[in-house]
Amino acid sequence: MSSNAVINVDKVSKRYEIYAEPSDRFKQMAVSALRRVLPMGDRSYFKEFWALHGVSLKVQRGECVALIGRNGSGKSTLLQIIAGTVTPTAGSASVNGRVAALLELGSGFNPEFSGLENVYLNASLLGLSRDEVEAKLDNILAFADIGEFVHQPVRTYSSGMTVRLAFAVQAQIDPDVLIVDEALAVGDARFQAKCFSRLKALRERGTSILLVTHSTEQVVTHCDRAILIDHGQKLEDGAPRPVVNLYLDLLYGRQKSTAAPASSQVPQTSIAHLDQQLAQFDPAFGNREESMFASRPLFNPYEHRWGDGKAELLDFALFSQGQAFPNSLPAGAEIELYLRYRCDADLIRPILGITLKTKEGLTVYGTNTEMAAVEGAFAIDGKGGIAQCRLKLNCAAGDYFISVGLASREANGDVVPHDRRYDAIHLCVESTFPFIGITDLRASLKLI
Repeated sequence: MSSNAVINVDKVSKRYEIYAEPSDRFKQMAVSALRRVLPMGDRSYFKEFWALHGVSLKVQRGECVALIGRNGSGKSTLLQIIAGTVTPTAGSASVNGRVAALLELGSGFNPEFSGLENVYLNASLLGLSRDEVEAKLDNILAFADIGEFVHQPVRTYSSGMTVRLAFAVQAQIDPDVLIVDEALAVGDARFQAKCFSRLKALRERGTSILLVTHSTEQVVTHCDRAILIDHGQKLEDGAPRPVVNLYLDLLYGRQKSTAAPASSQVPQTSIAHLDQQLAQFDPAFGNREESMFASRPLFNPYEHRWGDGKAELLDFALFSQGQAFPNSLPAGAEIELYLRYRCDADLIRPILGITLKTKEGLTVYGTNTEMAAVEGAFAIDGKGGIAQCRLKLNCAAGDYFISVGLASREANGDVVPHDRRYDAIHLCVESTFPFIGITDLRASLKLI
């Protein structure tokens, strides 16, 4: 094991015994006792459920690792084993240092005690003396920011107040390992921002963080690695973005989009109906049957593509400042993006969307025809057509990726993805004047 590894999980498995009736548990206890003295059969009164199967992982000092997976995949069980609150059936888990864990909302709190009393109780469970707690008490209460409610019983708290106090205790004791199991999901936006700022400070001091969240943006923005757990097994361990893509595949039951063969259903679009610059660039843009998407400049060969293939995004063209597919763009430049699509059949309530993200995966902007209430976008016939999007790149200098997608909404409200191409188009933006952040909001400053 690396000298910097603070968490070492080695081939951990966890089995639970599931009983159909409470009486079956007593029957099993009796049978197990009798087997010690009498020859008996192998009958069991329970069903085995393996929450984890041979999971191994290491977390280095100062590393932030996300555990992601569908509900019931085994994430919480794994965290409980690492925290020492659950014993594995097989394998081992060791932690080098003090562990602070937010495993369940309100865990470690006595609901009849006041918030202040629970601060002392919770901190003592983490190994702090009363003097150590009092030295940190002002910081804990300031971070929780629940005012006079700290003197009220915890049972009177909202879920948001409970997690504020719990996180304040766990994060202010400077643990070697901090485990957070979806606890931040109940906090408001301001508190979440404060929590992630604190997590960053802890990491800089060498604290290792294990984070369970269903927010894929939190994973790609704040974590060094992501580990995907499914059906109790580790499926993937690596850089956040590809692991998140695989997680989304599992979550939505996706399959890689297979380009449907071109057919006579490809629309025959009159050149007169096309924008002049598009017609000059490619007079056959609207009529070509084959897919040209991957052959265009700015296409990202590492795109993540999926959908049921009942509709397909076949081609795109991008223009800005009189140029087709410019290698770089100044901040504030307007782009015009054209998308050619085909359909196997009529699409009722279609949704065509576009998202702009940073290279780290942070969403800068996204919209679709449903959100924007685009006129005439309530049905697409079985031939297909061309869509146009205009967008101003009021962004900081850097690399950005455009994702595009075509889906439809069914009568029951479900969205059916037909062709989604994540990070399909790569843009390079050069800032023309300085500002701080990702997006130029064109603020006006003056002294009065």
